[in-house]
Amino acid sequence: MNQAILEQKKQVVNDLTEKLKASASAVVVEYRGLNVAETTELRKTLRAENVHMGVFKNSLVARAAEALGHKDFADQLTGPNALVFSEDAVAPARILAKFAKKHKNLVLKTGLVDGKLVDADGLKELSALPNKEGMIAMFAGCLNYPVGAFARALKAVADARNGGAATEEAAA
Repeated sequence: MNQAILEQKKQVVNDLTEKLKASASAVVVEYRGLNVAETTELRKTLRAENVHMGVFKNSLVARAAEALGHKDFADQLTGPNALVFSEDAVAPARILAKFAKKHKNLVLKTGLVDGKLVDADGLKELSALPNKEGMIAMFAGCLNYPVGAFARALKAVADARNGGAATEEAAA
């Protein structure tokens, strides 16, 4: 094999290793049967949420995954695959699962989420979670609820006392 080609492949493996290491989530999907318009639509949807998609040789992705200690991930790489990765752990699974509902040719295969191997069923469960902003809003609501309940209880006590005083004044 030509030395220049070998060096290019090593560079691709190094780049993929770094991308996998830096990503909170990396999902492998089979895109066989999607036409150009559908693939473009998918890429546009992913890009809108800062999620990246690339098509790489399975052997190069396998080497990058094995370099990170994920041999099981590498074993899932058969057929025409795309690698979707993001710094958000939930976004790739959520976007891909939603897209796969409309386009049956897109198949979620496996993924790495926070360094753990997740199968297709796990990805579908993960896709049900809201995005980061939604989770923050839910958490803020959980924190806000007790304070709001306490404020309503204080207001009810104050209204009861003021209401009782108003009734006594009206009777006199």
